Amino acid sequence: MTTQQLDNRPQNLEVRVTTLEEELSNLKQLLTSLLQRKEPWWVEIAGSFKDDPTFEEATQLGQDWRRSAD
Repeated sequence: MTTQQLDNRPQNLEVRVTTLEEELSNLKQLLTSLLQRKEPWWVEIAGSFKDDPTFEEATQLGQDWRRSAD
């Protein structure tokens, strides 16, 4: 390892630690916002497939498969 490479190691480490600290802060903010929801996540998406023919077909195929598995 060259002297220049050794000299750059602390600086590279500082940059990496700073980046990790920023990313951790972002994740903490995201987690906090998710935990503060008043309603569960599934309430937000409930009904989003209403009258969707593809979803209806998938549901029917699932029911047919479960019946055939008996």
